[in-house]
Amino acid sequence: QVQLVESGGGLVQAGGSLRLSCAASGRTFSHYAMGWFRQAPGKEREFVTGINWSGTNTDYADSVKGRFTIYRDIAKNTLSLQMNSLKPEDTAVYYCAAQVIYTSYVPETKREYDYWGQGTQVTVSS
Repeated sequence: QVQLVESGGGLVQAGGSLRLSCAASGRTFSHYAMGWFRQAPGKEREFVTGINWSGTNTDYADSVKGRFTIYRDIAKNTLSLQMNSLKPEDTAVYYCAAQVIYTSYVPETKREYDYWGQGTQVTVSS
C-alpha cells in the first residue's frame, strides 16, 4: 500500500507562486506513475499534471501548461508541483495521486489512479 500526504497549499495573490509537495510512504516510489488533480467547489476533479514512474515523462493540462511544473525525487519519495503565475481560476483543493505502472505512460483520469492523498487547499485571490 502507498500513503500520500500533500502539503504546501495556502493563500496567494494572483500572479504569485506556490509549491506543493506530496510525501509517499509504505512502498518504494519506483514504478509508480504520479499526478496532481484539483477540484474546485461545485466542479469535477480534474487532471492537472502527471509524471511517469522514472520521472522522465510528463503531461500537463492545457490550462496550466507553461505555468506549472511537476517533478519527483524518487530517492526521497517526494512529488512536487511548482505553480507560477497563479490565477483565481486555479483555486481548488489539490490532490496527489499514484498508480503502479511499468511503462512510460502518464495516466490522466481519476479512474486510472488507485492511491490518493487527502488534498491541500490552494486559494488565489483577486
